[in-house]
Amino acid sequence: MSKMNPRASMRLKRKGRIRKKISGTLERPRLSVFRSAKHIYAQIIDDLQGVTLVAAGTLSPEIRDKLGGLKKKDAAREVGKLLADKAKSKGIATVIFDRNGFIYHGRVKSLAESCRENGLVF
Repeated sequence: MSKMNPRASMRLKRKGRIRKKISGTLERPRLSVFRSAKHIYAQIIDDLQGVTLVAAGTLSPEIRDKLGGLKKKDAAREVGKLLADKAKSKGIATVIFDRNGFIYHGRVKSLAESCRENGLVF
């Protein structure tokens, strides 16, 4: 039986500590970010109903073709822009940012700043 990667288990511990403190509502949903080795995904969630309101990622059909030659941080910027545009069309203006245990640096920071630049408030 294999053990879990220590870095991944520490991230999950951080995630648990964060999630104890924050929860998304319909008025102020939670913007959750997940970063894998190749891709980045973000979704806006209403935790009271357990519903994803808006989602975007590097595999989204709207931007998948544009991301071909971009670096990962630039791809994260495009995902943030797409997510903010989708949120605006659904009438979502303010969110709570959930970095999901990841360090606020690099791709996570690029996505967050792009969302802010395109109209989301957090």
